Amino acid sequence: MEKTILEVRNVSKLFGPNVAQGIQLLEKGHTKEQLAREKQITVGVNRVSLDIRQGEIFVIMGLSGSGKSTLVRMLNRLIEPSSGEILIHGKDLRKMNKAQLREVRRKNISMVFQKFALFPHRTVLENVEYGMEIQQISKDERRAKAENALELVGLKGWGPKMPDELSGGMQQRVGLARALANDPEVLLMDEAFSALDPLIRRDMQDELLELQERMKKTIVFITHDLDEALRIGDRIALMKDGALVQLGTPEEMLTQPANRYVERFIEDVDLSKVLTASHVMIRPETVTLDRGPRVALQLMRERGISNLFVIDRGKRLLGVITAEDASTALKSGMGLSEILIKDGPEVSPDTLLGDLFEVTSSAKVPLAVVDENHRLLGVIVRGAVLGALAGDTKVLGGEA
Repeated sequence: MEKTILEVRNVSKLFGPNVAQGIQLLEKGHTKEQLAREKQITVGVNRVSLDIRQGEIFVIMGLSGSGKSTLVRMLNRLIEPSSGEILIHGKDLRKMNKAQLREVRRKNISMVFQKFALFPHRTVLENVEYGMEIQQISKDERRAKAENALELVGLKGWGPKMPDELSGGMQQRVGLARALANDPEVLLMDEAFSALDPLIRRDMQDELLELQERMKKTIVFITHDLDEALRIGDRIALMKDGALVQLGTPEEMLTQPANRYVERFIEDVDLSKVLTASHVMIRPETVTLDRGPRVALQLMRERGISNLFVIDRGKRLLGVITAEDASTALKSGMGLSEILIKDGPEVSPDTLLGDLFEVTSSAKVPLAVVDENHRLLGVIVRGAVLGALAGDTKVLGGEA
């Protein structure tokens, strides 16, 4: 079970007169609209509770005004919460003094903003060094850390350049390197890619996923783009009017929307680019090679199927046999090895549904889903892919 690194407990942020009274009214059930109308109080974040696990990309998303950026800025107290607790390793940030909070920001939490905010008169390397310079870290140490951070984001050798010599995507990488230079536990990224052109944005998403594969950081990523959230997020928190609407994996958001708002939010998503083979595969019906065609035919009759997958004792896939071939083998006295189809179609569990259309349309037997060790994980029957894209929950639940 993943370790929880950040905990948000019933956190609210209100703006306006008499915030304390506003908190009390929220607890009594007053709405955001009531507080605005009757008390001139704006609710930025409304009693949000969630946990963020070590090593995950946790996406907080929502439309403009949903409270997502306010929430992420409370995770390092750039904005002071009005109520609730924000715990890092069990210690409440709200109870920390300035020195303690400064230490947390220095060692535990770094932030990457939407705007690159690079100093135009400083080189790329000097920009990355800046935060460590403020902390009075020695020149040699900060230089080494800055160069390492630039290498991590693919900008090795670019240190002497000036910011205006870099593309938008490269400038954003410099901002990311600056945040990574101190090797923080948690990286907060507030709409970090939204100012980039679509193609560069896609490249930066790929870069982030590759970086995460190597570094296993805890990343809290803010976005209003659902496709971006689904592509990079391990879990997604969807916000509306300052409140948390649904928290779950991308698959849970798509297949088990909490309410009509979530349904409307995801209705235009291209499921073929999000769902994978693992979502539509079903339990495979198998037989070992030492069984004969008579046993194979009996199993197929009992289970109402026309194919069986053949595995070894380690559950590694050897091939597939058909009822027609098994019947022929029985009459001819052949064994299963002599009728084994060894070149049947295979896919990995993370193959996107969009990449399965051509394979399923031409395959004579079901698709085998195998892991990196060639162990059989499941099978995909014809029609399951189309059923999943049509929103058939039985298919998505592996009941096809």
